Amino acid sequence: MIYVALLHSIVLAPGRRVVMSDLRDMAKDIGYKNPRTLVSTGNIVFEADAALLAEIEAKLEAAFKARFGKPVDIIVRKGIDWLTLAKSNPFADGEGSQVIVRVMRRPLPPTAMEALRPYADPKQRMALTAGDLWIDFAGKPSEWKLLSALTTKRMGVGTLRNWNTVRGLAEMIG
Repeated sequence: MIYVALLHSIVLAPGRRVVMSDLRDMAKDIGYKNPRTLVSTGNIVFEADAALLAEIEAKLEAAFKARFGKPVDIIVRKGIDWLTLAKSNPFADGEGSQVIVRVMRRPLPPTAMEALRPYADPKQRMALTAGDLWIDFAGKPSEWKLLSALTTKRMGVGTLRNWNTVRGLAEMIG
């Protein structure tokens, strides 16, 4: 079975990032097959026997901490579910680097969008699909206060990926 793993952050310390070849080696060392990464995006596509997503997440998180000395949240999706996520983009007409999805470990409730509205600009669009939050920032995400509202404390464990990365991972899966 094909899986996609998304690291919440690939920064280990100031000026020190996770190198994708080290990430692939880590996945291979814990028994995952054919690990591959998409440039330096902190994502791994790999093959493994069917298992609960929580078990795969825990195994990857433990391996990451052991290898890199820092804990990191890792969100895992089945490859088929990633393809569904890619097809669910409600803002496919948006600019690829400005449309972001917050991929969640546990689905967000519909009330999450209302809690974010005070941080959003009227030009920005938001939608929930299967518990993941899609945002068309209508500009560089880093220039908007909405980005700083998308914290783990406020929303739960999740990680952001732009539409270009979502599509790239979908292409890797096939």
